[in-house]
Amino acid sequence: MEIFSNLAVGFSVLTWFTLSLAVIGCFLGTIIGALPGLGPSNGVAILIPVTFSIGLDATSALVLMTSVYYGAMYGGRISSILLNIPGDEPALMTTLDGYPMAKQGRAGDALVISGVASFVGALLATIGLMLLAPLLARVAYLFGPAEYFALYLLAFSTLGGIASNNQAKAALASCIGLGIAMIGLDNTTGMPRLTFGNLHLMDGVDFLVAIVGLFAVAEVFFFIESHGKGSSIGVKLEKVTVPVKDIVKSGWTMLRASLVGFIAGILPGAGASLGSFLAYMSEKSIAGPKGKFGTGVPRGVAAPEAGNNAAAGGALVPMLTLGVPGSGTTAVLLALLMTLNITPGPTLFTDRPDVVWGLMASLLIANFVLLAMNVPMVKIFVRVLQVPPAVLLPGVCMISFVGIFSLSGSYFDLLLMVGFGVMGYVLRKLDVPTVPIILGILLGNHMEDALRRGMVLSDGDWTYLFSSPISVGLWIAAVAGFVAPMFLRKVLQKPQAITD
Repeated sequence: MEIFSNLAVGFSVLTWFTLSLAVIGCFLGTIIGALPGLGPSNGVAILIPVTFSIGLDATSALVLMTSVYYGAMYGGRISSILLNIPGDEPALMTTLDGYPMAKQGRAGDALVISGVASFVGALLATIGLMLLAPLLARVAYLFGPAEYFALYLLAFSTLGGIASNNQAKAALASCIGLGIAMIGLDNTTGMPRLTFGNLHLMDGVDFLVAIVGLFAVAEVFFFIESHGKGSSIGVKLEKVTVPVKDIVKSGWTMLRASLVGFIAGILPGAGASLGSFLAYMSEKSIAGPKGKFGTGVPRGVAAPEAGNNAAAGGALVPMLTLGVPGSGTTAVLLALLMTLNITPGPTLFTDRPDVVWGLMASLLIANFVLLAMNVPMVKIFVRVLQVPPAVLLPGVCMISFVGIFSLSGSYFDLLLMVGFGVMGYVLRKLDVPTVPIILGILLGNHMEDALRRGMVLSDGDWTYLFSSPISVGLWIAAVAGFVAPMFLRKVLQKPQAITD
Protein backbone atom coordinates (compact mmCIF):
# COMPACT_ATOMS: atom_id res chain seq x y z
CA MET A 1 0.00 0.00 0.00
CA GLU A 2 3.02 2.26 0.36
CA ILE A 3 3.22 2.66 -3.40
CA PHE A 4 -0.27 4.18 -3.53
CA SER A 5 0.59 6.74 -0.87
CA ASN A 6 3.79 7.61 -2.74
CA LEU A 7 1.90 7.90 -6.01
CA ALA A 8 -0.62 10.14 -4.26
CA VAL A 9 2.30 12.41 -3.34
CA GLY A 10 3.28 12.43 -7.01
CA PHE A 11 -0.18 13.43 -8.22
CA SER A 12 -0.45 16.07 -5.51
CA VAL A 13 2.53 18.01 -6.87
CA LEU A 14 1.08 18.06 -10.39
CA THR A 15 -0.82 21.19 -11.38
CA TRP A 16 -2.74 22.23 -14.49
CA PHE A 17 0.46 23.88 -15.66
CA THR A 18 2.52 20.70 -15.36
CA LEU A 19 -0.25 18.68 -17.01
CA SER A 20 -0.27 21.13 -19.92
CA LEU A 21 3.50 20.71 -20.15
CA ALA A 22 2.98 16.94 -20.40
CA VAL A 23 0.56 17.40 -23.32
CA ILE A 24 2.91 19.85 -25.08
CA GLY A 25 5.86 17.53 -24.49
CA CYS A 26 3.99 14.55 -25.94
CA PHE A 27 3.06 16.51 -29.07
CA LEU A 28 6.55 17.90 -29.61
CA GLY A 29 8.13 14.52 -28.89
CA THR A 30 5.92 12.78 -31.46
CA ILE A 31 6.96 15.27 -34.14
CA ILE A 32 10.64 15.05 -33.16
CA GLY A 33 10.57 11.26 -33.17
CA ALA A 34 9.08 11.18 -36.65
CA LEU A 35 11.81 13.41 -38.13
CA PRO A 36 14.68 11.31 -39.54
CA GLY A 37 17.94 11.93 -37.74
CA LEU A 38 16.66 13.52 -34.55
CA GLY A 39 15.17 11.01 -32.12
CA PRO A 40 14.57 11.28 -28.36
CA SER A 41 18.11 12.06 -27.17
CA ASN A 42 18.59 14.94 -29.59
CA GLY A 43 15.04 16.17 -29.06
CA VAL A 44 15.50 16.32 -25.30
CA ALA A 45 18.91 17.95 -25.68
CA ILE A 46 17.55 20.60 -28.05
CA LEU A 47 14.66 21.47 -25.71
CA ILE A 48 16.67 21.60 -22.47
CA PRO A 49 17.52 25.32 -22.94
CA VAL A 50 13.76 25.98 -23.06
CA THR A 51 13.36 24.69 -19.50
CA PHE A 52 15.87 27.22 -18.24
CA SER A 53 14.72 30.13 -20.40
CA ILE A 54 11.14 29.95 -19.05
CA GLY A 55 12.28 29.26 -15.47
CA LEU A 56 10.74 25.83 -14.86
CA ASP A 57 11.26 24.14 -11.49
CA ALA A 58 12.72 20.65 -11.19
CA THR A 59 9.40 18.77 -11.34
CA SER A 60 8.02 20.77 -14.27
CA ALA A 61 11.29 20.45 -16.21
CA LEU A 62 11.34 16.69 -15.73
CA VAL A 63 7.67 16.37 -16.70
CA LEU A 64 8.30 18.26 -19.95
CA MET A 65 11.49 16.40 -20.85
CA THR A 66 10.21 12.90 -20.05
CA SER A 67 7.01 13.62 -22.00
CA VAL A 68 9.18 14.59 -24.96
CA TYR A 69 11.16 11.38 -24.36
CA TYR A 70 8.08 9.13 -24.41
CA GLY A 71 6.53 11.07 -27.29
CA ALA A 72 9.67 10.65 -29.40
CA MET A 73 9.62 6.91 -28.77
CA TYR A 74 6.05 6.87 -30.10
CA GLY A 75 6.87 9.15 -33.04
CA GLY A 76 9.81 7.09 -34.27
CA ARG A 77 7.40 4.55 -35.72
CA ILE A 78 5.67 6.96 -38.13
CA SER A 79 8.38 7.38 -40.78
CA SER A 80 9.54 3.78 -40.18
CA ILE A 81 6.17 2.39 -41.21
CA LEU A 82 5.21 4.90 -43.89
CA LEU A 83 8.54 5.48 -45.64
CA ASN A 84 10.94 2.79 -44.36
CA ILE A 85 12.97 5.58 -42.74
CA PRO A 86 13.51 5.10 -38.97
CA GLY A 87 13.01 8.29 -37.01
CA ASP A 88 15.63 7.01 -34.55
CA GLU A 89 17.66 3.86 -33.91
CA PRO A 90 15.09 1.96 -31.73
CA ALA A 91 12.60 2.21 -34.63
CA LEU A 92 14.86 0.19 -36.92
CA MET A 93 13.15 -3.11 -36.17
CA THR A 94 9.71 -1.62 -36.84
CA THR A 95 10.62 -1.19 -40.50
CA LEU A 96 10.94 -4.98 -40.98
CA ASP A 97 7.18 -5.57 -40.83
CA GLY A 98 5.72 -2.06 -40.63
CA TYR A 99 6.86 -0.97 -44.08
CA PRO A 100 5.66 -4.17 -45.80
CA MET A 101 2.25 -3.57 -44.19
CA ALA A 102 2.27 -0.02 -45.61
CA LYS A 103 3.06 -1.39 -49.09
CA GLN A 104 0.07 -3.71 -48.73
CA GLY A 105 -2.18 -0.69 -48.09
CA ARG A 106 -2.38 -1.36 -44.34
CA ALA A 107 -0.40 1.64 -43.14
CA GLY A 108 -3.27 2.75 -40.93
CA ASP A 109 -3.54 -0.66 -39.28
CA ALA A 110 0.22 -0.75 -38.69
CA LEU A 111 0.20 2.70 -37.09
CA VAL A 112 -2.74 1.86 -34.82
CA ILE A 113 -1.17 -1.44 -33.75
CA SER A 114 2.16 0.26 -33.07
CA GLY A 115 0.41 2.99 -31.08
CA VAL A 116 -1.40 0.45 -28.88
CA ALA A 117 1.77 -1.64 -28.47
CA SER A 118 3.74 1.47 -27.53
CA PHE A 119 1.10 2.33 -24.94
CA VAL A 120 1.17 -1.18 -23.45
CA GLY A 121 4.98 -1.27 -23.32
CA ALA A 122 5.35 2.21 -21.83
CA LEU A 123 2.53 1.71 -19.31
CA LEU A 124 3.88 -1.62 -18.06
CA ALA A 125 7.37 -0.14 -17.87
CA THR A 126 6.10 2.78 -15.80
CA ILE A 127 4.33 0.40 -13.43
CA GLY A 128 7.48 -1.72 -13.26
CA LEU A 129 9.50 1.40 -12.53
CA MET A 130 7.25 2.19 -9.57
CA LEU A 131 7.16 -1.36 -8.20
CA LEU A 132 10.61 -2.74 -8.89
CA ALA A 133 13.06 0.16 -9.29
CA PRO A 134 15.15 -0.53 -6.14
CA LEU A 135 15.10 -4.30 -6.69
CA LEU A 136 15.88 -4.24 -10.40
CA ALA A 137 18.72 -1.81 -9.87
CA ARG A 138 20.53 -4.52 -7.91
CA VAL A 139 20.27 -6.91 -10.87
CA ALA A 140 22.34 -4.51 -12.96
CA TYR A 141 25.19 -4.93 -10.46
CA LEU A 142 25.53 -8.54 -11.65
CA PHE A 143 26.50 -7.42 -15.15
CA GLY A 144 30.22 -6.82 -15.47
CA PRO A 145 32.41 -6.52 -18.58
CA ALA A 146 32.22 -10.27 -19.35
CA GLU A 147 28.42 -10.29 -19.19
CA TYR A 148 28.08 -7.18 -21.35
CA PHE A 149 30.48 -8.55 -23.97
CA ALA A 150 28.49 -11.79 -24.15
CA LEU A 151 25.23 -9.83 -24.34
CA TYR A 152 26.46 -7.78 -27.32
CA LEU A 153 27.80 -10.94 -28.95
CA LEU A 154 24.35 -12.49 -28.56
CA ALA A 155 22.84 -9.49 -30.35
CA PHE A 156 25.19 -9.83 -33.33
CA SER A 157 25.11 -13.63 -33.59
CA THR A 158 21.33 -13.75 -33.84
CA LEU A 159 21.01 -11.03 -36.46
CA GLY A 160 21.12 -13.56 -39.29
CA GLY A 161 17.87 -15.15 -38.22
CA ILE A 162 16.12 -11.80 -38.25
CA ALA A 163 17.52 -9.57 -40.92
CA SER A 164 18.35 -12.04 -43.68
CA ASN A 165 17.85 -15.58 -44.91
CA ASN A 166 21.61 -15.80 -45.41
CA GLN A 167 23.67 -16.02 -42.23
CA ALA A 168 26.90 -15.21 -44.07
CA LYS A 169 25.53 -11.95 -45.46
CA ALA A 170 24.18 -10.96 -42.06
CA ALA A 171 27.58 -11.71 -40.48
CA LEU A 172 29.28 -9.66 -43.21
CA ALA A 173 26.94 -6.75 -42.50
CA SER A 174 27.72 -6.99 -38.77
CA CYS A 175 31.45 -6.93 -39.51
CA ILE A 176 31.01 -3.85 -41.71
CA GLY A 177 29.16 -2.13 -38.86
CA LEU A 178 31.84 -3.09 -36.32
CA GLY A 179 34.53 -1.86 -38.71
CA ILE A 180 32.81 1.52 -39.07
CA ALA A 181 32.49 1.72 -35.27
CA MET A 182 36.28 1.42 -34.99
CA ILE A 183 36.83 4.62 -37.00
CA GLY A 184 38.16 7.49 -34.88
CA LEU A 185 40.48 7.92 -31.93
CA ASP A 186 41.16 4.87 -29.79
CA ASN A 187 39.58 5.46 -26.37
CA THR A 188 42.55 3.87 -24.57
CA THR A 189 45.64 4.94 -26.52
CA GLY A 190 44.33 8.05 -28.25
CA MET A 191 45.74 6.82 -31.56
CA PRO A 192 43.67 7.41 -34.72
CA ARG A 193 42.19 4.33 -36.37
CA LEU A 194 41.00 4.07 -39.99
CA THR A 195 40.85 7.86 -40.35
CA PHE A 196 43.35 8.03 -43.25
CA GLY A 197 44.48 11.41 -41.99
CA ASN A 198 41.02 12.99 -42.24
CA LEU A 199 40.36 15.26 -39.25
CA HIS A 200 36.59 14.94 -39.69
CA LEU A 201 36.81 11.23 -38.87
CA MET A 202 38.75 11.68 -35.63
CA ASP A 203 35.53 11.69 -33.60
CA GLY A 204 34.23 8.63 -35.42
CA VAL A 205 31.10 8.19 -37.53
CA ASP A 206 27.87 9.49 -36.00
CA PHE A 207 25.29 6.71 -36.08
CA LEU A 208 22.59 9.25 -37.00
CA VAL A 209 24.48 10.03 -40.20
CA ALA A 210 24.64 6.32 -40.98
CA ILE A 211 20.95 5.74 -40.18
CA VAL A 212 19.70 8.60 -42.35
CA GLY A 213 22.06 7.67 -45.19
CA LEU A 214 21.40 3.92 -45.20
CA PHE A 215 17.64 4.33 -44.94
CA ALA A 216 16.41 7.77 -46.06
CA VAL A 217 18.87 8.50 -48.88
CA ALA A 218 19.00 4.87 -50.05
CA GLU A 219 15.18 4.79 -50.15
CA VAL A 220 15.18 7.86 -52.40
CA PHE A 221 17.68 6.16 -54.75
CA PHE A 222 15.48 3.06 -54.93
CA PHE A 223 12.40 5.12 -55.64
CA ILE A 224 14.16 6.94 -58.46
CA GLU A 225 15.41 3.68 -59.98
CA SER A 226 12.07 1.87 -59.79
CA HIS A 227 9.91 4.94 -60.56
CA GLY A 228 7.92 4.18 -57.42
CA LYS A 229 7.25 0.49 -58.04
CA GLY A 230 7.43 -1.50 -54.79
CA SER A 231 7.31 1.64 -52.63
CA SER A 232 4.56 2.49 -50.17
CA ILE A 233 4.21 5.98 -51.70
CA GLY A 234 1.02 6.21 -53.73
CA VAL A 235 -0.30 2.83 -52.53
CA LYS A 236 -4.08 2.76 -52.38
CA LEU A 237 -4.97 2.74 -48.71
CA GLU A 238 -7.70 0.72 -47.12
CA LYS A 239 -10.14 2.47 -44.82
CA VAL A 240 -8.39 3.44 -41.60
CA THR A 241 -10.01 1.52 -38.74
CA VAL A 242 -8.96 0.09 -35.40
CA PRO A 243 -7.86 -3.49 -36.18
CA VAL A 244 -9.33 -5.00 -33.02
CA LYS A 245 -8.76 -8.58 -34.19
CA ASP A 246 -5.07 -8.02 -34.87
CA ILE A 247 -4.62 -6.16 -31.59
CA VAL A 248 -6.22 -9.01 -29.62
CA LYS A 249 -4.06 -11.59 -31.42
CA SER A 250 -0.97 -9.54 -30.60
CA GLY A 251 -1.88 -9.19 -26.92
CA TRP A 252 0.53 -11.81 -25.57
CA THR A 253 3.20 -10.56 -27.96
CA MET A 254 2.91 -7.08 -26.44
CA LEU A 255 3.15 -8.44 -22.90
CA ARG A 256 6.19 -10.63 -23.62
CA ALA A 257 7.92 -7.90 -25.61
CA SER A 258 7.30 -5.39 -22.81
CA LEU A 259 8.97 -7.71 -20.30
CA VAL A 260 11.97 -8.31 -22.57
CA GLY A 261 12.30 -4.61 -23.37
CA PHE A 262 12.02 -3.54 -19.74
CA ILE A 263 14.75 -5.95 -18.65
CA ALA A 264 17.00 -4.71 -21.49
CA GLY A 265 16.28 -1.12 -20.53
CA ILE A 266 17.42 -1.44 -16.92
CA LEU A 267 20.87 -2.64 -18.02
CA PRO A 268 23.03 0.50 -18.11
CA GLY A 269 24.08 1.29 -21.65
CA ALA A 270 21.81 -1.23 -23.37
CA GLY A 271 18.99 1.20 -24.17
CA ALA A 272 15.88 0.94 -26.31
CA SER A 273 17.73 -0.26 -29.43
CA LEU A 274 18.70 -3.54 -27.82
CA GLY A 275 15.27 -3.83 -26.17
CA SER A 276 13.54 -3.48 -29.54
CA PHE A 277 15.88 -5.98 -31.16
CA LEU A 278 15.58 -8.62 -28.43
CA ALA A 279 11.78 -8.27 -28.32
CA TYR A 280 11.53 -8.83 -32.08
CA MET A 281 14.06 -11.67 -31.96
CA SER A 282 12.22 -13.53 -29.19
CA GLU A 283 8.82 -13.21 -30.87
CA LYS A 284 10.20 -14.32 -34.23
CA SER A 285 11.71 -17.41 -32.61
CA ILE A 286 8.42 -18.19 -30.83
CA ALA A 287 6.36 -17.75 -34.00
CA GLY A 288 8.75 -19.75 -36.20
CA PRO A 289 8.51 -19.78 -40.02
CA LYS A 290 4.71 -19.94 -39.85
CA GLY A 291 4.74 -16.51 -38.25
CA LYS A 292 6.03 -15.02 -41.55
CA PHE A 293 7.92 -12.27 -39.72
CA GLY A 294 9.44 -9.76 -42.14
CA THR A 295 6.58 -9.99 -44.64
CA GLY A 296 4.23 -7.53 -42.96
CA VAL A 297 2.54 -9.21 -39.98
CA PRO A 298 0.94 -7.31 -37.08
CA ARG A 299 2.97 -9.19 -34.43
CA GLY A 300 6.15 -8.03 -36.17
CA VAL A 301 5.05 -4.44 -35.56
CA ALA A 302 3.72 -4.95 -32.03
CA ALA A 303 6.85 -6.69 -30.68
CA PRO A 304 9.54 -4.05 -31.38
CA GLU A 305 7.21 -1.16 -30.51
CA ALA A 306 6.26 -2.64 -27.13
CA GLY A 307 9.90 -3.59 -26.57
CA ASN A 308 11.47 -0.21 -27.30
CA ASN A 309 8.90 1.76 -25.29
CA ALA A 310 9.26 -0.62 -22.35
CA ALA A 311 13.04 -0.25 -22.60
CA ALA A 312 12.65 3.54 -22.55
CA GLY A 313 10.86 3.27 -19.21
CA GLY A 314 13.30 0.66 -17.93
CA ALA A 315 16.24 2.93 -18.74
CA LEU A 316 14.97 5.34 -16.07
CA VAL A 317 15.60 2.70 -13.36
CA PRO A 318 19.43 2.89 -13.28
CA MET A 319 19.30 6.65 -13.82
CA LEU A 320 17.09 7.31 -10.79
CA THR A 321 18.39 4.62 -8.44
CA LEU A 322 22.09 4.47 -9.38
CA GLY A 323 22.76 7.73 -11.16
CA VAL A 324 23.90 5.66 -14.17
CA PRO A 325 22.21 6.46 -17.51
CA GLY A 326 20.53 3.47 -19.10
CA SER A 327 20.49 5.07 -22.57
CA GLY A 328 21.63 8.13 -24.48
CA THR A 329 18.43 10.00 -23.67
CA THR A 330 18.62 9.25 -19.96
CA ALA A 331 22.21 10.51 -20.05
CA VAL A 332 20.81 13.85 -21.23
CA LEU A 333 18.13 13.70 -18.51
CA LEU A 334 20.85 12.93 -15.97
CA ALA A 335 22.70 16.07 -17.04
CA LEU A 336 19.46 18.01 -16.59
CA LEU A 337 19.04 16.66 -13.05
CA MET A 338 22.60 17.56 -12.14
CA THR A 339 22.10 21.06 -13.54
CA LEU A 340 19.03 21.42 -11.31
CA ASN A 341 21.15 20.40 -8.26
CA ILE A 342 19.40 17.04 -7.95
CA THR A 343 21.67 14.06 -7.31
CA PRO A 344 20.21 10.78 -8.60
CA GLY A 345 20.83 7.68 -6.52
CA PRO A 346 19.26 5.54 -3.80
CA THR A 347 18.80 8.58 -1.53
CA LEU A 348 16.77 10.43 -4.16
CA PHE A 349 13.63 8.51 -3.20
CA THR A 350 13.88 9.76 0.38
CA ASP A 351 15.41 13.20 -0.17
CA ARG A 352 13.19 14.33 -3.06
CA PRO A 353 10.10 12.08 -3.18
CA ASP A 354 8.14 14.91 -4.80
CA VAL A 355 10.45 14.87 -7.83
CA VAL A 356 10.58 11.07 -8.18
CA TRP A 357 6.89 10.34 -7.70
CA GLY A 358 5.84 13.48 -9.55
CA LEU A 359 7.86 12.16 -12.48
CA MET A 360 6.20 8.74 -12.29
CA ALA A 361 2.72 10.26 -12.05
CA SER A 362 3.45 12.40 -15.10
CA LEU A 363 4.65 9.34 -17.03
CA LEU A 364 1.34 7.59 -16.35
CA ILE A 365 -0.56 10.63 -17.62
CA ALA A 366 1.74 11.00 -20.64
CA ASN A 367 1.03 7.43 -21.73
CA PHE A 368 -2.72 8.02 -21.86
CA VAL A 369 -2.23 11.39 -23.55
CA LEU A 370 -0.07 9.77 -26.23
CA LEU A 371 -2.59 6.99 -26.84
CA ALA A 372 -5.46 9.48 -27.10
CA MET A 373 -3.38 11.73 -29.33
CA ASN A 374 -1.73 9.22 -31.66
CA VAL A 375 -4.52 6.79 -32.56
CA PRO A 376 -6.97 9.48 -33.79
CA MET A 377 -4.13 11.17 -35.70
CA VAL A 378 -3.42 8.00 -37.73
CA LYS A 379 -5.77 9.32 -40.42
CA ILE A 380 -3.51 12.36 -40.72
CA PHE A 381 -0.27 10.35 -40.71
CA VAL A 382 -1.34 7.99 -43.52
CA ARG A 383 -2.03 10.99 -45.75
CA VAL A 384 1.73 11.26 -46.08
CA LEU A 385 1.53 8.40 -48.58
CA GLN A 386 -0.88 10.42 -50.71
CA VAL A 387 1.53 13.32 -51.11
CA PRO A 388 2.89 13.41 -54.70
CA PRO A 389 6.41 11.91 -54.89
CA ALA A 390 7.64 15.09 -56.57
CA VAL A 391 6.85 16.88 -53.30
CA LEU A 392 7.45 14.15 -50.73
CA LEU A 393 10.90 12.92 -51.81
CA PRO A 394 12.53 16.38 -51.96
CA GLY A 395 10.89 17.01 -48.58
CA VAL A 396 12.43 13.83 -47.13
CA CYS A 397 15.83 14.85 -48.52
CA MET A 398 15.50 18.37 -47.14
CA ILE A 399 14.53 17.14 -43.67
CA SER A 400 17.40 14.65 -43.72
CA PHE A 401 19.99 17.19 -44.77
CA VAL A 402 18.73 19.93 -42.45
CA GLY A 403 18.44 17.50 -39.53
CA ILE A 404 22.00 16.23 -39.91
CA PHE A 405 23.51 19.65 -40.56
CA SER A 406 21.71 21.16 -37.55
CA LEU A 407 23.32 18.56 -35.29
CA SER A 408 26.94 18.89 -36.40
CA GLY A 409 27.15 21.95 -38.65
CA SER A 410 29.58 19.99 -40.83
CA TYR A 411 29.34 19.69 -44.59
CA PHE A 412 31.49 16.55 -44.31
CA ASP A 413 28.66 14.79 -42.46
CA LEU A 414 26.35 15.62 -45.36
CA LEU A 415 28.80 14.07 -47.83
CA LEU A 416 29.18 11.07 -45.53
CA MET A 417 25.41 10.69 -45.34
CA VAL A 418 25.20 10.60 -49.14
CA GLY A 419 28.04 8.05 -49.16
CA PHE A 420 26.10 5.85 -46.74
CA GLY A 421 23.07 6.25 -49.01
CA VAL A 422 25.03 4.91 -51.97
CA MET A 423 26.38 2.07 -49.83
CA GLY A 424 22.88 1.22 -48.61
CA TYR A 425 21.61 1.17 -52.18
CA VAL A 426 24.39 -1.18 -53.33
CA LEU A 427 24.06 -3.50 -50.33
CA ARG A 428 20.30 -3.80 -50.75
CA LYS A 429 20.82 -4.64 -54.42
CA LEU A 430 23.13 -7.43 -53.23
CA ASP A 431 20.54 -8.55 -50.65
CA VAL A 432 22.86 -7.68 -47.75
CA PRO A 433 20.80 -6.44 -44.76
CA THR A 434 21.55 -2.94 -43.47
CA VAL A 435 20.10 -3.33 -39.97
CA PRO A 436 23.18 -5.28 -38.71
CA ILE A 437 25.41 -2.45 -39.98
CA ILE A 438 23.53 0.10 -37.90
CA LEU A 439 23.58 -2.12 -34.81
CA GLY A 440 27.30 -2.70 -35.36
CA ILE A 441 27.91 1.05 -35.36
CA LEU A 442 25.72 1.48 -32.28
CA LEU A 443 27.11 -1.36 -30.19
CA GLY A 444 30.66 -1.73 -31.54
CA ASN A 445 32.35 0.72 -29.18
CA HIS A 446 30.45 -0.60 -26.17
CA MET A 447 31.45 -4.14 -27.07
CA GLU A 448 35.10 -3.13 -27.44
CA ASP A 449 35.07 -1.24 -24.13
CA ALA A 450 33.54 -4.25 -22.35
CA LEU A 451 36.21 -6.55 -23.80
CA ARG A 452 39.06 -4.22 -22.85
CA ARG A 453 37.80 -3.72 -19.31
CA GLY A 454 37.48 -7.48 -18.96
CA MET A 455 41.05 -8.04 -20.15
CA VAL A 456 42.37 -5.35 -17.79
CA LEU A 457 40.54 -6.85 -14.80
CA SER A 458 41.74 -10.37 -15.62
CA ASP A 459 45.29 -9.34 -16.59
CA GLY A 460 44.74 -10.66 -20.11
CA ASP A 461 43.15 -13.98 -19.14
CA TRP A 462 40.52 -14.68 -21.86
CA THR A 463 38.77 -17.27 -19.67
CA TYR A 464 37.41 -14.33 -17.68
CA LEU A 465 34.81 -13.98 -20.43
CA PHE A 466 33.30 -17.29 -19.21
CA SER A 467 33.73 -16.62 -15.51
CA SER A 468 30.07 -16.36 -14.45
CA PRO A 469 26.91 -18.40 -15.03
CA ILE A 470 25.28 -15.38 -16.69
CA SER A 471 28.09 -14.94 -19.22
CA VAL A 472 28.21 -18.69 -19.94
CA GLY A 473 24.45 -18.73 -20.53
CA LEU A 474 24.71 -15.78 -22.89
CA TRP A 475 27.57 -17.44 -24.81
CA ILE A 476 25.52 -20.61 -25.22
CA ALA A 477 22.53 -18.59 -26.40
CA ALA A 478 24.77 -16.69 -28.86
CA VAL A 479 26.17 -19.86 -30.42
CA ALA A 480 22.72 -21.46 -30.58
CA GLY A 481 21.20 -18.30 -32.04
CA PHE A 482 23.71 -18.29 -34.90
CA VAL A 483 23.81 -22.01 -35.67
CA ALA A 484 20.20 -23.07 -35.07
CA PRO A 485 18.62 -21.15 -38.00
CA MET A 486 20.90 -22.97 -40.45
CA PHE A 487 19.57 -26.38 -39.38
CA LEU A 488 16.00 -25.18 -38.96
CA ARG A 489 15.91 -23.93 -42.56
CA LYS A 490 17.09 -27.33 -43.87
CA VAL A 491 14.49 -29.17 -41.80
CA LEU A 492 11.70 -26.86 -42.91
CA GLN A 493 12.69 -26.94 -46.57
CA LYS A 494 12.41 -30.77 -46.79
CA PRO A 495 8.62 -30.92 -46.26
CA GLN A 496 8.21 -28.14 -48.82
CA ALA A 497 10.29 -30.08 -51.35
CA ILE A 498 8.17 -33.20 -50.81
CA THR A 499 4.98 -31.16 -51.21
CA ASP A 500 6.25 -29.58 -54.41
